[in-house]
Amino acid sequence: MNKAISHDRQEETLQAKARWFQNLPMKDRADLLCQFTDIILEVNPKIVERKNAQPVAGRIRIVSKA
Repeated sequence: MNKAISHDRQEETLQAKARWFQNLPMKDRADLLCQFTDIILEVNPKIVERKNAQPVAGRIRIVSKA
């Protein structure tokens, strides 16, 4: 994992973030998934009790392969 600090706005794009994520080893991707899951469960522990997912109103962001 690259631990360098950058202040370049080009590294803030969705495509740059997707490239960063794709360059991670599978173990690091799995660790991030576990961390995100832990955060979600801390914020809303009852989420596991939901049986039917409902669509969220608002914008949908689609990331395309460049």
